[in-house]
Amino acid sequence: MAGRANHHVLPGFALLCAAACLWPIASKVSAVESQTPKPAVSTRFPVASGARLAGDDKQTRFILDLDKPIPVHAFPLADPYRVVVDIPQVTFQLPPGIGTAGRGLIKAFRYGLVMPGGSRMVFDLAGPAKISNVSVLEAANGQPPRLVLDLEEVDRTTFVQLLAPESRPELRPAIAASHETALAVSTAPAKLDEPSTPASSSSPADTRPVIVIDAGHGGPDNGTQWDGASEKTIVLAFAQTLRERIEKSGKYNVVMTRTDDTFIPLDDRVKFARSHSAALFVSIHADALPRKEGDAQGASIYTLSDRASDAEAERLAEAENKADAIGGVNLTEEPTEVADILIDLAQRETRTFSNRFARILMGEMKTVTRMHKNPLKSAGFRVLKAPDVPSVLVELGYVSNKDDLGHLQSDNWRSKTVGSVAHAIDMFFAKRLATAGNGN
Repeated sequence: MAGRANHHVLPGFALLCAAACLWPIASKVSAVESQTPKPAVSTRFPVASGARLAGDDKQTRFILDLDKPIPVHAFPLADPYRVVVDIPQVTFQLPPGIGTAGRGLIKAFRYGLVMPGGSRMVFDLAGPAKISNVSVLEAANGQPPRLVLDLEEVDRTTFVQLLAPESRPELRPAIAASHETALAVSTAPAKLDEPSTPASSSSPADTRPVIVIDAGHGGPDNGTQWDGASEKTIVLAFAQTLRERIEKSGKYNVVMTRTDDTFIPLDDRVKFARSHSAALFVSIHADALPRKEGDAQGASIYTLSDRASDAEAERLAEAENKADAIGGVNLTEEPTEVADILIDLAQRETRTFSNRFARILMGEMKTVTRMHKNPLKSAGFRVLKAPDVPSVLVELGYVSNKDDLGHLQSDNWRSKTVGSVAHAIDMFFAKRLATAGNGN
């Protein structure tokens, strides 16, 4: 419970941090929101003792006083305009209520522990702004070490260009019109059998099916961790190898939601797939059981369902769906287009195709790797909720199992398993095209 007394944050962000951490930070929201006494300063972590804002609506500076220099990484996010600053775990000794009032380009800011060893500050902006400087200054002239963040006003076009490609919102107007799209699809569901044309393809004539490979987690969200192994690293290596294998055939346009150690909110992964008119979305993950809950082994394949197939599927979906809290995303803002479309014909047709691919994939994977005793599962994974993109989530194995972890870190195992997934994709599209050709 020491983590709860380690920081004062805005109530909404406190709830998100509580949902994201790998151990309980707070048992009740009201306890997080209340004023708590300052903890004793830990000698293990750097201490932040003061924060202040300066400037105006053209240029704004944020300063955080520290007791020792630390590394820092900052990046912008759109809609709403935000700047995220990731730092190592810090003991925040800031005055109560700080961050609720802003100045210049910063409306407010919040902060807290987002994972063991990592803290995050999220700045809500009054409008589009660029990061002109982020650095940590050494102690000098009687001043302690300081984290300095400088922001400058820019127009929206410039702001969007500064975003990471996977975070750019240019295609969101198309997503806002998803209800009309769903109605059109529901009157002609056979179109789901046809190859999709990627929205961002460099060639207008490229009609190859678009495959979106989603490496789970990333950035401050490590996913499951066990004996030094991190899920985000394991699944990124698998996803990159899978992309290379699929691209060799030349039959598909393959894109990835992330190609490096970047955090991407769950809904943005869904929107990424839809904006690329994806014909298939494959999310790659690895699982772990808490040490006190015994052992489990083998790969599993999950599809979307309103009701979890078993308690383990429900546990996993709940854990994965909380990942957005690490990125400072408001979990209550479920996109209305998803909520409206989930019950229509397009969604049901998509689930049929998702289940079909899951069965094919299981048949291929079981020839090269150990599968879980119940390999086909379903639950309410937010990352699988694209209403018009067949989607599956693959748990490659359990990092908490010694044998599975050995496989997950093996180049030979990865190569064989990637080959089975690539073959399943070939079988899936061959079957769909043959079905469409027969008029079924």
